[in-house]
Amino acid sequence: MVRAAVLPAVGAPLEITGIELPEPGPGQVRVRLAAAGVCHSDLSLSDGTMRVPVPAVLGHEGAGTVVSVGEGVTGLAPGDGVVLNWAPSCGSCHACSLGEVWLCADALSGSAAVYARTAGGTDLHPGLNVAAFAEETVVPVSCVLPLPDGIPLTDAALLGCAVLTGYGAVHHCAQVRPGETVAVFGVGGVGLAALQAARIAGASTIVAVDVSPEKEELARAAGATEYVVASDGTAREIRTLTGKQGVDVAVECVGRAVTIRTAWESTRRGGRTVVVGIGGKDQQVTFNALELFHWGRTLTGCVYGNSDPARDLPVLAAHVRAGRLDLGSLITERISLEGIPAAFENMLAGKGGRALIVF
Repeated sequence: MVRAAVLPAVGAPLEITGIELPEPGPGQVRVRLAAAGVCHSDLSLSDGTMRVPVPAVLGHEGAGTVVSVGEGVTGLAPGDGVVLNWAPSCGSCHACSLGEVWLCADALSGSAAVYARTAGGTDLHPGLNVAAFAEETVVPVSCVLPLPDGIPLTDAALLGCAVLTGYGAVHHCAQVRPGETVAVFGVGGVGLAALQAARIAGASTIVAVDVSPEKEELARAAGATEYVVASDGTAREIRTLTGKQGVDVAVECVGRAVTIRTAWESTRRGGRTVVVGIGGKDQQVTFNALELFHWGRTLTGCVYGNSDPARDLPVLAAHVRAGRLDLGSLITERISLEGIPAAFENMLAGKGGRALIVF
């Protein structure tokens, strides 16, 4: 029996309870979690914005230590540090054949599996494949990546989602070049990672935008050169800060129609807007045909930072070791499993960066 945060039904409160984990079967790995980040995607799963089979153990951003391995698993042994990969690629679907592993058609197929049971015998699903809101988990070997040398195991949890997503949005999707100007909308865990990534990319002006004035210090520590409190005049204010042109790149990490529209309006003619935030189906963004033609801007979605975790994790680790990427600065709260509901409330209220469950 291990303790876990169970989502019994969509919209229901999480239940902190004991669950029964089986021993790892062929091709599986059992991992003892050191830490797990509380991501906005977990909130979206709990409230039904994104759908997964329930009852489920959520949590997809985590790192830990291998406890045991199943038959056929090679290259991993008990005691090894690992980072969980919630979106493993199959390697054979159309997207994977194009090298777009972040769009793998089968990446989330494991969420439908039964991976554990409650003490009462109820089947449990593994949320986004890895069920990191638990003391231990059992996952396919494709869902674990070796912990890079020199990276603290607890902080490494953030590499599994927030950092891969924020860094990838800037470097892979927007392909920010040295000297370009960047605006990041939403200073949560992903937004803070995107700000650091823009600094690493050599952006000249980096504008952070958030509804909360209290996040300015966090944003500037991550690399923001300017801070804008979101309002009806945000796009105009950003254009003023950039010689009335607008930024070259806007990265939207909120997932709301008004924010996406504002991010797009904040870019220069020919600029690029990258949508990272996950919004609901009710969030409709509208454009007229003339403005699309006239402004010549690019608007694109970004899944998991357009990242290949196996390729990108060593790159991120090199930035961490060199002091260019500070994982600890993304964390504004360290909590227990019981603190997850309060972390959800803080996200809804726009407070803080990343809450990290430490086991």
